[in-house]
Amino acid sequence: MSLILTPNFNEPGKRYFRAFSPGDDFYEALIETHRDLSDTQSALLNAKLVLLLANHIGDIGVLREAMKIAREGV
Repeated sequence: MSLILTPNFNEPGKRYFRAFSPGDDFYEALIETHRDLSDTQSALLNAKLVLLLANHIGDIGVLREAMKIAREGV
């Protein structure tokens, strides 16, 4: 499996009329998840989310590729 870099958001059973709408839905949910948290709590939430999603992906090669890309330009 290789890292998917094109927009790949969807919600089963939901119809979207614009290609960017599922990504907007994700972003809105992510921002809402952080609402009313302190910076420390927000950082902890991000760390937990990264570990949960990494476990879900499971492919170490894909995760290494994602970490390399994410680190570029930081």
